[in-house]
Amino acid sequence: MMSQEQNDLITRTGPKDPCGKLMRSYWQPAALVDELQGARPIRPVRLLGENLVLFRDETGRYGLMDRHCAHRGADLAFGRLEHGGLRCAFHGWLFDATGQCIETPAEPKDSKLCQNIRQRSYPVVEKSGILWAYLGEGEPPAFPEIDCFVAPGTHTFAFKGHMACNWLQALEVGIDPAHASYLHRFFEDEDTSTAYGKQFRGASAGSDLPMTKILREYDRPIINVEHTEYGLRLIALREIDEERTHVRVTNQLFPHGFVIPMSTEMTITQWHVPVDDENCYWYAIFTSYSKPVDKQKMRDQRLELYELPDYKSRKNRANDYGFDPHEQQTATYTGMGNDINVHDQWAVESMGAIQDRTQEHLGSSDKAIVQYRRLLRQEIEKVQGGEKPMLFLDDSRARSIQGPATMDGIGPTQGWELYWMEVDVKRRRGAPWTAPVPKEIADNVHKLTAAE
Repeated sequence: MMSQEQNDLITRTGPKDPCGKLMRSYWQPAALVDELQGARPIRPVRLLGENLVLFRDETGRYGLMDRHCAHRGADLAFGRLEHGGLRCAFHGWLFDATGQCIETPAEPKDSKLCQNIRQRSYPVVEKSGILWAYLGEGEPPAFPEIDCFVAPGTHTFAFKGHMACNWLQALEVGIDPAHASYLHRFFEDEDTSTAYGKQFRGASAGSDLPMTKILREYDRPIINVEHTEYGLRLIALREIDEERTHVRVTNQLFPHGFVIPMSTEMTITQWHVPVDDENCYWYAIFTSYSKPVDKQKMRDQRLELYELPDYKSRKNRANDYGFDPHEQQTATYTGMGNDINVHDQWAVESMGAIQDRTQEHLGSSDKAIVQYRRLLRQEIEKVQGGEKPMLFLDDSRARSIQGPATMDGIGPTQGWELYWMEVDVKRRRGAPWTAPVPKEIADNVHKLTAAE
């Protein structure tokens, strides 16, 4: 359990909140590039409790600034894109992508008023299908050289989805290896050859055993947590027999991301981004180490659940997440269909808008949750003390964070420690793009049979 004060410290992300100041030390996903396609590339954005408007001008520059006009507060999300900026529909004041007012047409012709008017704005960059915004002070950090940012656009796909809850409980489900054996349990196994684009539905590396069977039948994983330069590494071990153990390696990417294997050929890098204290979006980049991503198939699969333009789930609290008691008895553990995003959404939204951690009772299987919360408090304290938090990188250190390594496979019960590295290195070296081998694994390359 924790106190209410401690819970507030690690969940609230407003501009004046300690955790909010930490979050503003990093680039944040603000929208998908897809959201600004079409004839009118303007989108209202709520991010870290701030109401903003995102747009792309005629030259292709992105702008992100306060949603309410500096003149008299009208809504710039209804503005017009013209003459190099975004023009307020109320009195015609025009702002460029940096927030500088460049025209006040209702004023006298010789007026200099616009020179002194600046709408608060934030820098925006496009990376791997996502538009990233920096809401902090000073120079923004460099992006780490992780796989989803290194891979070519042909081998990545970005998507997002809304969750009606605080960002922290949404993130914590992704660093909880034990829950998948229950929340995502399927009573029957499907043909793994049809698993493209679906998590936990394919076969595990090094075997023909479907993940559904492994999760269902081996539900007491041994969980190891290691501290890394980028956050945490989680290793979940499910012993099949004396000779074979299922190994799943995932990562917590500080501050609010994780990197997990989706299949033998693809990983998911996902961030849980605060809209405000009671809502968040997950943003995911799917990265392929083999064939180019079938983006249309991936998008179509996800749009079966998520509705545009807000990427909100068709299954939600209002319709009991599609709960079917007969299905719960015969097909899935939750009775909420086959999409594990629905299962996760129910779990984290059912905790309440902000989980009351003063009432929880953690067990040994929650060790990653415990370690992450300690890390989060540690980094909040750093920022409060005027220090830079972990993973705040300059250009010279951007390459120091690579990977991170993930895997999901069945290896030897004795020797799994090297086995998972072998699998990761072999996949990287066989990729059609230059997938860097993280240094800590490269240091062991001479020991790795699969890498020789």
